[in-house]
Amino acid sequence: MEFITKQVSSLQRVFLDGKCDLTEINSGSALRGERFSYQIAYRSDEKFFADIVVDSPIAQYITVRAVGNVPSEMPVYKSDCDCYERTEAGLFPDVLFPIDSTFAVKRYNYYSLWITAELPKDIEPGDYGITIKILRDNEEASSNTFELKVLDAVLPEQELIYTQWFHCDGIANYYNVPVFSEDFWSLTESFMKTAVHTGVNMILTPVFTPPLDTAVGGERLTVQLVDVRLDKGKYSFGFEKFIRWVRLAKRCGFKFFEISHLFTQWGAAFAPKVVADADGEQKRIFGWDTPAASKEYSDFLKAFLPELIKVIKSEKIEKNTFFHISDEPNGEQTASYAEAKKIVAPLLSDFPIIDALSDYEYYESGLISHPIPCTTNIEAFIEKGFPHPWTYYCCGQGGKLSNRFFGMPLAVTRAIGVQLFKYGIEGFLQWGYNFYNSQFSVRSIDPFSVTDADTAFPSGDAFTVYPYKNGAVESVRSEVFYQALQDMRAMKLLGEMTGKDNAVACIEKEFGKITFSQYPRKTESILRLREIVNKAIERKSI
Repeated sequence: MEFITKQVSSLQRVFLDGKCDLTEINSGSALRGERFSYQIAYRSDEKFFADIVVDSPIAQYITVRAVGNVPSEMPVYKSDCDCYERTEAGLFPDVLFPIDSTFAVKRYNYYSLWITAELPKDIEPGDYGITIKILRDNEEASSNTFELKVLDAVLPEQELIYTQWFHCDGIANYYNVPVFSEDFWSLTESFMKTAVHTGVNMILTPVFTPPLDTAVGGERLTVQLVDVRLDKGKYSFGFEKFIRWVRLAKRCGFKFFEISHLFTQWGAAFAPKVVADADGEQKRIFGWDTPAASKEYSDFLKAFLPELIKVIKSEKIEKNTFFHISDEPNGEQTASYAEAKKIVAPLLSDFPIIDALSDYEYYESGLISHPIPCTTNIEAFIEKGFPHPWTYYCCGQGGKLSNRFFGMPLAVTRAIGVQLFKYGIEGFLQWGYNFYNSQFSVRSIDPFSVTDADTAFPSGDAFTVYPYKNGAVESVRSEVFYQALQDMRAMKLLGEMTGKDNAVACIEKEFGKITFSQYPRKTESILRLREIVNKAIERKSI
């Protein structure tokens, strides 16, 4: 039997055909409190069932997962850019499956195991060997040892506010459970915990069904946390499910809340779907047929928002709660956005209103105080004046920009960490944590077979976790993005030690000026960048 194993970086996609950089690595370094990952790539000419043994003084902190392959019909948009790793349709290594007991070693192709050391803050600094043995019939088929150096410095806490939009209908549809049933709540808890584990600390909270990526005139599955009653023209509200959501999210580790959009996407022209018990009949009372500036919807918001704010204050989250008006309005939609804001601004004077938009006129004119421009446009905002910068990316940020598409090198995904640090970004938004729908939510999809929303968005844009047996499992991309967040935090520590300007200069001396379109893109460059930061921290820690 031929069984080949190699230790490779976490920034290398191990493709089935083996046509990838399988440069072997045997060592690395990390801070205390950091999560460090690498892979063991393998190829076998026979299938067999194996036991995996972790031999290490830090074995209790180590997990081993299997990297699974999923299909992509559209890894990236059609492009002449040479920045992509692969542009052809095919199978891509992405989902991280837990290994419960024995592990099936597959034959003929290249596969990999994902090795993660989750280091506690109080671990003793020093050098630790991690030996991973693969046993066949209790006989050693392979043994690989990685040397991990733990530095005498603690990774700082994440200060960046990071949201990936949480889609409740994706959970209910995939698992075929009623919304807000006990099974739904149990699954939601798993998806929340997994989000926090990937660095997400703000959660989209659907007081009403979020009016996001929904066909005009269409509807998404109702996932409304607030009960609405309309009796003889008078509104009343039930917040039991909202309170349960908030308390569950806090227990899972969320620190910030964003209330779902109060008006439709792309210009705030209409009301979101709102379902109510209207004089004893459960029905939709607002939606695409309700103009945003109508008296009916305006009166509703004037009744609803003060009651919601009372509950927000009673749950003591008022300092960490944000509101949305409409997602991605453009320059031609300022009038409708302004009308919508006129309705809600007096009711939300104590809360920040944040929206993803990239037209500077909204900010310059005072229409919004907390815009979230895309990474394509963020530098223009910073140059013109942007004291509390947030940014986002979605399907439109490809080519030379960092993103998490299947077709992009993972080093490009991770590179955003140094960009977030240099530009002092305070918040980051990405729209697809678990969007398991086709474009415009025409149908629900199986994310293990459709990864591009029916060739609407490049694979990797719509979700970063997968639904597994009893809840969410992570992906290679979610782990690599978390590495970017850790890079940012390590650079912050170096900045505290030496001054931020000196920390940036230390990096740019090696790699040149860092911008959102100009940065190190190669695996070896990103790994070297982090080692430079670690060595500088180590020198200051001695």
